[in-house]
Amino acid sequence: MTRTIIKSGTVVSAEKVWQADVAFEDQTISEVADSIQPGPNDRVIDASGLLVLPGIIDAHTHIQLNTGIYQTADDWLIGTRTAAAGGVTTVIDFATQFPGETFEEAIANRKDEASVAVVDYALHCMITEFPPGREPELETLVELGVPSFKVYTTYRPNYYMDDATLLRLLKQSARIGGLVVVHAENDAIVTEETEQLVRSGRTAWRYHAMARPAIAEQEAIHRVLFLAEAADAPVYIVHCSTARSVELVREAVGRGVAAWCETCPQYLLLDDRVYEGEKPQHYILQPPIRGVGEPEKLWELVSRGAVDVISTDSCDYTIQQKEEYETFTQTPGGLPGIETLLPLMYTYGVDGGRIELTDMVRMMCETPARLFGIAPRKGFLREGSDADIVLYDPSVEKTIRHEDLHYLAGYSPYEGFRVKGEVHTTISRGEIVYQGGEITAETGRGQFIPGAPFEPGSMRE
Repeated sequence: MTRTIIKSGTVVSAEKVWQADVAFEDQTISEVADSIQPGPNDRVIDASGLLVLPGIIDAHTHIQLNTGIYQTADDWLIGTRTAAAGGVTTVIDFATQFPGETFEEAIANRKDEASVAVVDYALHCMITEFPPGREPELETLVELGVPSFKVYTTYRPNYYMDDATLLRLLKQSARIGGLVVVHAENDAIVTEETEQLVRSGRTAWRYHAMARPAIAEQEAIHRVLFLAEAADAPVYIVHCSTARSVELVREAVGRGVAAWCETCPQYLLLDDRVYEGEKPQHYILQPPIRGVGEPEKLWELVSRGAVDVISTDSCDYTIQQKEEYETFTQTPGGLPGIETLLPLMYTYGVDGGRIELTDMVRMMCETPARLFGIAPRKGFLREGSDADIVLYDPSVEKTIRHEDLHYLAGYSPYEGFRVKGEVHTTISRGEIVYQGGEITAETGRGQFIPGAPFEPGSMRE
């Protein structure tokens, strides 16, 4: 088997940044050292001037999403080609348990859809039916390598989970090595605010954020953390859009609750002035973009290490889908973002002086790998890990333009943003899947990566 050596790059882990070489063969990293001498049959990749990063893990994506009401226009081929172009070598998506399905059927159906993937993927299971007596079935998910269970405290009646059911799920999850992943918004508050807007005729796109106020998110997070503490269960709060949301999680951690949280580029880089702009429909998502000043408060918490993961919550709805109706109540919620995750976080986080390179790798590689049971196979540059590697060129400066990106939306929420650097090469399990602006991956080469049962001790070395 031919060995490949990436030479003379700047290698980044969550602990340090150093000049080193990385060797891999048979899809696996075989050595990381200050200097590795090539043999006569070795292939050498010159990484001079480049950052050598673990493949990025986007821990929250919605590829080929079917909500039962809306469906994104993409499929797993399009979604994972987009990932490859953005240096994302593992996406963690969702297998929805549709009405009447067993958990096993939900996973099998999703893996069927993902059979065309070009990078690897793991899954959370989106639980929509969990009546009393069904608790033992959760063990099936853990056995299938899907130890994280997504629930919603809103979206009645489709996805909504009441508190009693959530408490029961948390207790059972803790018993079997599961991690409950929560979209937290108070459904009653959202419903009443939406109804008041509709009654007063304020249904244009620009009123969207008013229907889902920050207090709805913050109250639900507070309640979920209380239930998790009562159940002695680990919990992960997705897409925190306000600083107070993150602070609630940190306060719970201070009390001994096993809790983690994520935020996303849209909440760090955009504020609610987008709803007064020319294209408010582009920014309809749940939770919505927050007020002026909120991104800086969130960045401060990210800088202090209070945020565990940065992911995208990416949904590839097209302009046509966004503009089919002129009311926020009928417009699908979600933004595209997988391909721009790394350049945005490098530019406005690292180059902007808010975080270190090591922080970026911690939040976008190592921590998500540990949380969702795929470490150290994914998320690390070390002997025995998959050869998932990104070569990032920090010397390039460019402007984000939707026509340069690989998804279907037809717009970017970050249109016109200047970014520092670009993905030079993406390597997935030892195979170059993107290089020099060209996606080279073969359809269907991506693999399902089963997650191990969650253990709080796995979050520490």
